[in-house]
Amino acid sequence: MALRAPSPPGPTRARRVARPTGLLLALAVLGGCVLLSISVGSKAIAPVEVWNALVHYDGGYDHDVVRSLRVPRTILGVFVGAALGLAGALMQGLTRNPLAEPGILGVNSGAAAAVVVSSVVLGVSGTALVWPAFIGAALAAVAVYALGSRGRAAATPVRLALAGTALAAVLQGLVHGVVVLNDFAFDRIRFWQVGSLVGRDIEIFWQVAPFLVAGIVLTLCMGPSLNAVALGDDLAASLGARIPVVRALAAVGIILLCGAATAAAGPIWFVGLVIPHIARIITGPDQRWLLPYSAVLGAILLTASDVVGRLVVPGAELEVGIITAIVGAPVFIALVRSRKMAQL
Repeated sequence: MALRAPSPPGPTRARRVARPTGLLLALAVLGGCVLLSISVGSKAIAPVEVWNALVHYDGGYDHDVVRSLRVPRTILGVFVGAALGLAGALMQGLTRNPLAEPGILGVNSGAAAAVVVSSVVLGVSGTALVWPAFIGAALAAVAVYALGSRGRAAATPVRLALAGTALAAVLQGLVHGVVVLNDFAFDRIRFWQVGSLVGRDIEIFWQVAPFLVAGIVLTLCMGPSLNAVALGDDLAASLGARIPVVRALAAVGIILLCGAATAAAGPIWFVGLVIPHIARIITGPDQRWLLPYSAVLGAILLTASDVVGRLVVPGAELEVGIITAIVGAPVFIALVRSRKMAQL
């Protein structure tokens, strides 16, 4: 008689109730963050005036600030945060690596280096910058995996993190070298390079929106396949999962999400690391819930960080990439030092 693989235990009743309730609460929090992002800045604008600017635009200064500056910045922050949160969850689920994240594994740095070199050396600009970002993200991901799996040892979480950190350092050195030797490049790229939503107009969003939406939709549809992969390649294949197809689609999703997010806002670190771990506390390992939670929580973190960056320094702003690094770096250190850290 053939033996059947044991099925994972189902979620408790409390968790089954908590998952949809928590997602609704997270969406409500995201709505509050969006309202704050539109209302808060160097000049506070009342929520009633924000509503009037959106519905009854009169061409006044406050209405113009809301429509032309804060709304595009907020929309871009929501989509970029969701993309980075999803990319981190997808990378962790596919590789069963709790340290997998677009920044730590060098994917963001690869996209950033390609964008900077293409912009400064080749004169590429506008929508065309999305393609170098995709190519840079893909090449960086392949390079990190090749470096992390060299020799007889497998590509363990720590080896991949070390390879990604080393590659990111090299690529950042390349970026700094290009910027230092070109004054125009320094003025053009210095804010984008640390990860920023400042000065992003609605045109930038429309340029990357098709790639962001395609990556988000593709990744959200991969929940059942990632659940099968989590059981191991042999068992997943016996259950009918096409492992090569799943990995190929995941790679496409990661490149779409990271490439578009980096092209729009620059390299933003640690969102993809922190958010999936927070989401996993709520949802457990089920990727069908973990992925949408990661998208919403990622949007919350990036939007809230952008708001905090406007308030923490009176009369000035801290870039959103700095705020997320301050939040995420201690979490990364705690994960590396944790004795209970294991592959997902």
